[in-house]
Amino acid sequence: MNEVFDVIIVGGGTAGLAALREVQKRTRNFVLINDGPWGTVCARVGCMPSKTVIEAANAFHRRGTFEEFGIRGTDTLTLDIAGALRRVRSLRDAFVANTLKATEALGKQAISGHARLLGAGRLRVNGRELRARNIIIATGSRPAVPQAWRALDKRLLTTDTLFEQETLPAHMAVIGLGPIGVEMAQALSRLGVHVTAFGNRAAIAGLSDPRVNAAATDFLAEEFPLHLGTKADLDAISTGVRVRAKNGETKVDGVLACLGRRPNIDNLGLETLGIELDGHGMPQVDPQTMQIADLSIFMAGDVNGHKPLLHEAADEGHIAGINATRPSPLCFARRTPLAIVFSDPGVATVGKRFESLDNNRILTGEVRFEHQGRARAAQRNKGILHLYAEPETGRLLGAEMCIPAAEHMAHLLALAIGRSLTVHDMLRMPFYHPVLEEGLRTALRNLSAQLPPSDESDLAGCEPLYAEALE
Repeated sequence: MNEVFDVIIVGGGTAGLAALREVQKRTRNFVLINDGPWGTVCARVGCMPSKTVIEAANAFHRRGTFEEFGIRGTDTLTLDIAGALRRVRSLRDAFVANTLKATEALGKQAISGHARLLGAGRLRVNGRELRARNIIIATGSRPAVPQAWRALDKRLLTTDTLFEQETLPAHMAVIGLGPIGVEMAQALSRLGVHVTAFGNRAAIAGLSDPRVNAAATDFLAEEFPLHLGTKADLDAISTGVRVRAKNGETKVDGVLACLGRRPNIDNLGLETLGIELDGHGMPQVDPQTMQIADLSIFMAGDVNGHKPLLHEAADEGHIAGINATRPSPLCFARRTPLAIVFSDPGVATVGKRFESLDNNRILTGEVRFEHQGRARAAQRNKGILHLYAEPETGRLLGAEMCIPAAEHMAHLLALAIGRSLTVHDMLRMPFYHPVLEEGLRTALRNLSAQLPPSDESDLAGCEPLYAEALE
């Protein structure tokens, strides 16, 4: 291998692989370094195994609707948790094997080991110093766990260890009700685990709209106890773990910590770069170029702490890979913000979140799904959607929701917001009947009623029929 590389990529996760794809198009003089297992966090312990667990949980939970559909005999259905978890690991292994195809042919250009920066353009790995004209840092993140909790040993789980379990404890506490905590608490409960959940904030799942958040917390509280706005303290006891909060305590067999993720910057040597670091030891990263200061170093994916989402990590790796092979970096326009929580009902935020908007300078459109026709037919008729628009133009700004099929509705709205569409633009779109998107149309019509009317010849002004079966 050459003594000075064009690019060194540190980290073989989603951002690192996206960077690798772009670097390979432009130079063969590169090396990829990865510390720990290859195969990406998403495939091994993140998005894919968690969604496989959720699918099993929701399939079993669905039995509660069978009687209403006229399907009898649900009392004989049982769940083989060990079998469900075996399927999770089987699919997980297939997903990991697929991601490994991107690196298995690299040979000596793929190095396993911990890299530490020695300064701009220099790093050490496995006792060897490497030099590069450009370095991409894509070391990812890991679950955040307070040091004191580690004394719980095997009774403490994170998403790094949950999917390796051959069975599940009878009673679990889920600590943290961000997106991962909400998804896993509901899935575990639906798999038959007695779940008690704790969140130190009143808001859950990344929501900031009070009314949407209230609906989401009410729905979850129907399935398992919630303790919000309280800090949980854990103590090991002979029979398991005692969890104490301001409004009481409970004893559980195990704990799932869902306190977010921490960037993998430990012993990375960022302090050798000669630039200012924040209180967490992080440098400032330009979100449009991924560049650190004016250095030939780029930081992409979860490690920079911007948005720990797979599609954002892939974008950032793409940006970093291109800019690390250019004489000067390009600025990229970023996509419309989109975050989805795979709960039931689904939670999503699109575009600008409620808390970032001036409530006195926006219009809000609302729809509730209790009486929405298609949702009632499917026994999924619960949830609320809020749309936010400019009062002057009717341009859509954002949305927060807790509704059935939120993942699909959110993508439609992300497209609309990214194209700067207005309420009337959206109402010119056809809405087939019967679909859940008719609920979105109701919210749009609610907004339209607050705006100047469209032209009489414009179908955007088509009014509702005020019949549940037709809306």
